[in-house]
Amino acid sequence: QLEAFGGGLVQAGDSLRLSCAASKRITSNNGMGWFRQAPGKEREFVAGINWRGDYTDYSNSVKGRFTISRDNAKNTVALQMNRLAPEDTAIYYCAVARPSGLPTTSRGYPYWGQGTQVTVSS
Repeated sequence: QLEAFGGGLVQAGDSLRLSCAASKRITSNNGMGWFRQAPGKEREFVAGINWRGDYTDYSNSVKGRFTISRDNAKNTVALQMNRLAPEDTAIYYCAVARPSGLPTTSRGYPYWGQGTQVTVSS
């Protein structure tokens, strides 16, 4: 129901754009988000966007560098990542939130994509 793509190997300072396609059945009227999980670490919230796309939320570690957006006509959500740093290296997951609110914990997202690897070399 969710498929994320766009990951890859880049150098520090580069940009990368992740995209995620989802079925309309689960995205309609629901927020969407991106999480990431680095080796040996817990999955963490990166960014979220509400259904209308007029409210976004970011973790402090990516604020000002990453931008989340969505296209409801295409049932997609994207994450534009600029000024990437080695600490951004992780598997990135897109997810669809429960019907209410825009949670920042993984428990608030019942639907998940398979993840895409982002590796940033120094």
